[in-house]
Amino acid sequence: MVGTNKSLGQHWLKNREILEQIADLAGEGGLCLEIGPGLGTLTSSLLRRFSKVMAVEYDARLAENLPKSFPGKNLEVLNEDILKFDFSQISGDYVVAGNIPYYITSPIIEKLLTVSNRPKRIVLLIQKEVAERILSPKESILSLMVKNRAKVFAGPEVSREEFTPPPKVDSKVIVLEPLKNQIVSDEVFKLIRLGFVSPRKKLVANLAGILSRDELKKGFLDLGISLDARPADLELEDWKKLYEILYK
Repeated sequence: MVGTNKSLGQHWLKNREILEQIADLAGEGGLCLEIGPGLGTLTSSLLRRFSKVMAVEYDARLAENLPKSFPGKNLEVLNEDILKFDFSQISGDYVVAGNIPYYITSPIIEKLLTVSNRPKRIVLLIQKEVAERILSPKESILSLMVKNRAKVFAGPEVSREEFTPPPKVDSKVIVLEPLKNQIVSDEVFKLIRLGFVSPRKKLVANLAGILSRDELKKGFLDLGISLDARPADLELEDWKKLYEILYK
């Protein structure tokens, strides 16, 4: 939704150049699934690049009005919640694009990366702070979840002044290319979640319930992980190796 109403945490992106950049990053081809098309400002750019645009819009009024703006175009508008959307109705390759509400960014990204028929490319305009958290070498549950399932690329930053009404924060585009297979298993990710129970604490303390402190220290030393390491200091491969030592 490159915009809808403010009560849904949405804001209208008005800069045509940025809209074209987002569409360019999405690429071109057969089907593009657009999340929250709103008034259709991004939709118009996507329709020039894709044979069909399937737009999922939560706001019933906007969903009803959108097709009227594109008579004769191959546009399908569905008045649905993207978090409840049934992706199994899509067959073949497709791309996802959209400007998504800040307050449900993580659930949307997680759904897109875990559905059985994952898109081949995802281009999202999200809160700048969240985008930087995903891209940062200092890890978080969100960044590790994304990097475990996709290659991540940074797109352009978008100032809050480019929206109507202006949000309180700036935005940034991220591009995700889902991997065929995730890097670490779901079991390893359970360990990651345990490790992030208290993100600011030392990892040894967070994992104290798994093994004795002495056993944990030995495992850390065998892997060359500092005993002062926080959860954010470990990359996916570090967690995988740690899992293999702790649960061997």
